[in-house]
Amino acid sequence: MYHFFVEKTDIYENVASLRDDNYNHAANVLRLRAGEQVMVSDEEGTDYYCTVMAEQPAAEKTLRLSVDRIAENNHELPARITLYMSLPKSDKMELIIQKATELGVTDIVPVESKNCIMKLEPKKAEAKIARWQAIAEAAAKQSKRSVIPAVHAPMRFTDAVKKAEEESSVCLIPYEDSRGMHSMCEAIISFLPGADIAVFIGPEGGYDELEIKYAGDHGIRPVSLGKRILRCETAAIAVLSLIMIRLEIAAEQISLED
Repeated sequence: MYHFFVEKTDIYENVASLRDDNYNHAANVLRLRAGEQVMVSDEEGTDYYCTVMAEQPAAEKTLRLSVDRIAENNHELPARITLYMSLPKSDKMELIIQKATELGVTDIVPVESKNCIMKLEPKKAEAKIARWQAIAEAAAKQSKRSVIPAVHAPMRFTDAVKKAEEESSVCLIPYEDSRGMHSMCEAIISFLPGADIAVFIGPEGGYDELEIKYAGDHGIRPVSLGKRILRCETAAIAVLSLIMIRLEIAAEQISLED
């Protein structure tokens, strides 16, 4: 089933309207016809199961869908997750954004830390962010997310730490010199529905010791991912997978208790 994201105002009186890029993709690329079923999500995370209507406006570049039903539950994790990702080299960021979206993050913040190999030039930043946002949208459609994660403008490490301290209730930062998996176990247990979680992932060169100290001084917990050194993209996927599983299990337990 094809999936589209629309504005709340595009759904009115049980009719959803696909316009602009959505219209072009639906009508000219997918060539949707009357009777075909699609899913539509608005910016609030509500999912609508729809059917392409037989009668379409001739003059407007709009594809109209009848809303058959509204999903009782959306496809989102029961917590907000922000990934603070130190800029990796090459096209690794694209892979990380794709997989992070699939695993349920709500926000992705590129971070300029000391050992980053990649430096994002201000003139190219806007175009790069637009591409990353498009990748997040495509991954959200593929994985049937109910919302599209927001890809933010790059931030300096110190600013990212302050942002996480102010906005998130649980913050962690995997670090190769952290000892013992108990630190990660304790962090995972603290991930509960309703939490606002911040995850920091370092660059290929790893975090500088002063960065780890600065993060710790601002309430961000260093954790271990085991005895092996993981690539930055592997570390991001590993941590987000653990968080996703923990939150899904916790939500199921609460549902059973109710």
